[in-house]
Amino acid sequence: MYLTSETKKEIFKKFGNSETNTGSTEGQIALFTHRINHLTGHLKINKKDYNTERALIKLVGKRRSLLDYLIKTDIVKYRELIKELGIRK
Repeated sequence: MYLTSETKKEIFKKFGNSETNTGSTEGQIALFTHRINHLTGHLKINKKDYNTERALIKLVGKRRSLLDYLIKTDIVKYRELIKELGIRK
């Protein structure tokens, strides 16, 4: 399993300011980015896995809407987050 509870706690501790703050926008974006990177690697190997491709597209859309929310509320955090995660706009 690629996403263990320890991995989630690490992500939320680094980006959500606490292990238990799982609802923070920054933590959610970081978690989605981790999942997107994993699915992208999976799809490079399994080119005809269309269900995973659809799930990846939905995740990217969810992350995009959270990033749009973050850019409206706090542009400084947005810029720091995309720089740290390596997301291109």
